[in-house]
Amino acid sequence: MSVKKELFDRMPDGREVYAYTIKNENGAWVRLLEYGGIVQSIVIPDKNGELGDVVCGFDSIADNRNSGDYHGSLVGRYCNRIAGGKFTLNGKEYVLFNNEKGIGHLHGGNVGYNARMWYAEVLDESTVRFSLFSPDGEEGYPGNLVIHVTYSFDGFNLSIRYEATTDADTVCCLTNHTYFNMNGIGGSSLEEQLLWINSDRYLEVDENLIPVGDPVPVGKTLFDYTSPKKLATPIDHNFVLRGGVREKKRAAMVCDPVSGRALIVMTDLPGLQVYTAGGMNKPVPFKVGVPQRPLHAIALETQYYPDSPNRPDFPSPILRAGETFRSETTYSFGLMEE
Repeated sequence: MSVKKELFDRMPDGREVYAYTIKNENGAWVRLLEYGGIVQSIVIPDKNGELGDVVCGFDSIADNRNSGDYHGSLVGRYCNRIAGGKFTLNGKEYVLFNNEKGIGHLHGGNVGYNARMWYAEVLDESTVRFSLFSPDGEEGYPGNLVIHVTYSFDGFNLSIRYEATTDADTVCCLTNHTYFNMNGIGGSSLEEQLLWINSDRYLEVDENLIPVGDPVPVGKTLFDYTSPKKLATPIDHNFVLRGGVREKKRAAMVCDPVSGRALIVMTDLPGLQVYTAGGMNKPVPFKVGVPQRPLHAIALETQYYPDSPNRPDFPSPILRAGETFRSETTYSFGLMEE
């Protein structure tokens, strides 16, 4: 195992952006960027032992900044959507920046954590920790938030551990927004791969992708992935995971029959936003010139449910002053069982 730090690119103002590459004894590796805490590459073997990159990422900071869609980045202070860009906490209404259509708050606002420079430090030969300070009032959120996100690549498992502390009551939900294609970055459509989700209920949404009503059963709908199957319809929905609210459990699996690669996602959070990139059509190409294409990659965002700050019937995302938000998500890579 080893971690290599090297200059990746520069910000528009000239600041250096470093990459941290964690490589294991099998030759597989993960590359992380200080900008956005981005997972830029994950290179793992297929069934023939050939290494391939399964992350849709970019070769430059300019492309990351111009691409949209939060590719590979850490997302917060609250990932996903908050209806109307406001919520009430302790009897006080907080108004956030409405960065989606001017009527909704998405993934932390105008300048979310995906667009911030994180402080990185190597903890050991398989681990890099990223830290960020988010001041009181940033994007409208209350409380100074101190965040540590630790990436560990052990064997073929990429674990992401989140920690955040606040000096005032706030809401907090952090996630990573990597887009995966298990056939490889230039590979086949998701329609040729298999998806399983550990959920028998999902959240219906309105035209602005805000949850409406109670979770509904997936049975006899196009959102039933309780058994592995090919993609039936484009998805941008949150699934209620089976298991305890803060219990570590399997959340989803994606498999590619051609390469034989499989990805299992585990989390201790209650929800999983599954986005199959139906709108992935920006003109900015991925690494090595691979064009963006709809249904070319999948984001599996572990989280609380969308709009939870406004839904007391949902698991609570409130982080109280002096408390610590802790969560862990693991992406385990392997091969399909024959």
